Amino acid sequence: MPIKITYKLYGEKAILIEWQKEISTKISEDILMFASKIETKKDINIVDVIAAYNSLTIIFKDNILDFEKEIHQLKTIYNSTVKTFKKENFIWEIPVCYDLQFGIDLQEMEKKSGLSISEIVKLHSEKLYRVYFIGFLPGFLYLGGLNKQLFFDRKANPRLKVAKGAIAIGGNQTGVYPTETAGGWNIIGNSPVDFFDISKENPCFAKPGDFINFKAISLLEYQHIKNSIYKKTYTLSKYPVK
Repeated sequence: MPIKITYKLYGEKAILIEWQKEISTKISEDILMFASKIETKKDINIVDVIAAYNSLTIIFKDNILDFEKEIHQLKTIYNSTVKTFKKENFIWEIPVCYDLQFGIDLQEMEKKSGLSISEIVKLHSEKLYRVYFIGFLPGFLYLGGLNKQLFFDRKANPRLKVAKGAIAIGGNQTGVYPTETAGGWNIIGNSPVDFFDISKENPCFAKPGDFINFKAISLLEYQHIKNSIYKKTYTLSKYPVK
């Protein structure tokens, strides 16, 4: 199926570019390619380019006075053969403790799904998850690739407080809460890793196009890694995507 793209005004200073409403690697790669071309060719009037599952939002410095002109320029960029710098992508190995101390929704999920807790953990940790984009909190990775057996509806009544590092499932997605916040996803574990550290040059280590591999660890290993992170002696494992 050919990729279809639409353009529309998004307020006075933005253009929203949309693809088909599906989560797919093909669309994600097309979005990231387009974003990279815009970054390479953009003028000073474009201040930000925001990628999502099925869209790019182009933020302009000034009000858009000639929508058709801007659309024509964006289409020209999209169809151009301009060479962009290909960023190296990585597989990040993320340690996760699925102990019931952290996985506070595992027992409820076990009852609803008919899967045992060990089966839920196995199904969740055996997949590679593609990073599609980063939002709604700094460092919150939107991941694709969750096993369909683990699709669980979001909670009808969100929690007012979800712990930092909580590993969660909401609908057909899984993710990690980078900070303590309210949330309505099903909590299945916790990672001691910092997904957003403002003291670092790159506060969020992962980027769109990377992959996440969750590695199940024991409660003792969790505490050991947490102590290593506190002492700044822990190094996150990563491998280049081939």
